[in-house]
Amino acid sequence: MSAELTRPVTLEINGRTVDADVPPRMLLVDFLRESLDLTGTHVGCDTSQCGACTVHVDGIATKSCTIFAVQADGSCVTTIEGLDPEGRHPLQMSFQRCHALQCGYCTPGMIMAASSLLNTDPAADAEAVREAIEGNLCRCTGYQPIIEAILEAGRELQL
Repeated sequence: MSAELTRPVTLEINGRTVDADVPPRMLLVDFLRESLDLTGTHVGCDTSQCGACTVHVDGIATKSCTIFAVQADGSCVTTIEGLDPEGRHPLQMSFQRCHALQCGYCTPGMIMAASSLLNTDPAADAEAVREAIEGNLCRCTGYQPIIEAILEAGRELQL
């Protein structure tokens, strides 16, 4: 790619600094998946309706299909891979225990949306959980096991 067709960006992604030249219209989700091979962030709908691409940008749950990589320049981005590199975050564990996943396609986005909520309010009630994940769709499990998993993780995080 020629230099005039790209823009330089510097981001902190999962705790490491990444410098790259990206096309101005490359979505953050595509940058994460295609350029950095962080494929835990899923592309589900391409219309920002499903939430499968949710990551944290500067600590805020963000649908990474809604922003360009150049807009995230200077930001701190956390993907599902960076939430807990060992895959043992309380949310990841509670999703397993509560059977809050089936195909797993929505799971990374659900967990990232839920962790944003629990980072600010680990004592969140079921209503707050429903509101936090309302932009994330699941077509397999139904939402009750997901809500139970998030509430369980919140209780664990309070200890």
